[in-house]
Amino acid sequence: MAYRLSAVLVLMAFGGWLAGSAAAQQPAGPPAVGVVRAERQQITQTDEFVGRVQAVSRVTLVARVTAFLERRMFVEGSEVKKDDLLYQLEQPPFQAQVDAAKANVDQLDAQHRNAQIALTRAQELLQRNAGTQATVDAALATERALAAQIEGAKAQLKTAEINLGYTEIRAPIDGKISSTGVTEGNVVSSTTGTLATLVSQDPMYVIFPVSQRAELDLRNRYAGKGGFNAVVLKLRLPDGRIYQQDGKADYVSPTVAENTDTITIRGVFPNPVLVSGQPGQPTVRELTDGEFVTVLVEGVQPITVLAIPRAAVLSDQQGDYVYVIDAQKRAQVRRIQLGQSTPSTAVITNGLSEGELVISEGLQRVRPGQEVSAGPATPTPAIPPSSVGQGGASSANSPSQTGKGTGASSGAKK
Repeated sequence: MAYRLSAVLVLMAFGGWLAGSAAAQQPAGPPAVGVVRAERQQITQTDEFVGRVQAVSRVTLVARVTAFLERRMFVEGSEVKKDDLLYQLEQPPFQAQVDAAKANVDQLDAQHRNAQIALTRAQELLQRNAGTQATVDAALATERALAAQIEGAKAQLKTAEINLGYTEIRAPIDGKISSTGVTEGNVVSSTTGTLATLVSQDPMYVIFPVSQRAELDLRNRYAGKGGFNAVVLKLRLPDGRIYQQDGKADYVSPTVAENTDTITIRGVFPNPVLVSGQPGQPTVRELTDGEFVTVLVEGVQPITVLAIPRAAVLSDQQGDYVYVIDAQKRAQVRRIQLGQSTPSTAVITNGLSEGELVISEGLQRVRPGQEVSAGPATPTPAIPPSSVGQGGASSANSPSQTGKGTGASSGAKK
């Protein structure tokens, strides 16, 4: 009896194992994936380049006469106005030269007046046959010589006055001044070197190099839209903030740099005062001469492009590709070419047609030629306006994102 019970139990266990194996061998259903439709969208194209802020005007202040430096009239690092007195040099020696030159002019002027009288008298005597022509000629020569000496003396006086004026070193432009290179009590001259440097503040240039390929792309893109008048320049500051003032391109280099194969473009940006200090105290502005910034070349008018979510794009050694759903509901590999893209939106220039279904979710479960269960993908959350341009720019070292390797990006708009 016990033997029969054991046999029954063994048969039941074996039957359960067979049932489990059969269930395990039953094929699973097609993997569920999320799909989106390739559609045309309005985007504003934005290209990014590294630039440097440069002052419009830069003046190196030097002494033009040899004299003691008596006073420094400015606060180092402050902004000064044109014609403000910056340095006062020793004046008495130069004032003495001016006074001596004036006295020389007055003396020669008196002698000249006397020569004119003598010439007139000699001419009258000659008319009455009481004088000679030789006397008239001598008087005329004396008068002309003294007139010439007066002109020379006036030139010397002018030189003395100019040298006296050089004892006051004034600001030739509006701008911010550096620290002084020479302190009071020292003798300065034209060979002393730089006393201080003055740089203009508003507006500011931003210089940025562009590869020749990128320059040709920009030129072709905006050729029929007014050239650089069709773009707005924006700046991303070193801390990631977008500068609030827009700029305009005003210069393109006529030559290509041989060592870098780049063309230099210059933009002009307003640089208003942020914090105004007390008179003569440092003034705070956003842009500083020599500062590194990121230049955003943004089109004025949006353009229509074919776009899909950036998450749908995969890459391998052959390039970029996506999975599309064919008529048999199978996932097929499709090679594509990317245009100006962002981390959230991929612009397709070749490889896809409008209306095709592209897998954007569940890609890890998909194999080429595999049947899938397609459903709508989760909508992409909207990007807040405050974050646009602060962390969503593609990198110049990621060709799979840009398709051009120029560091370009675009902001998509539904």
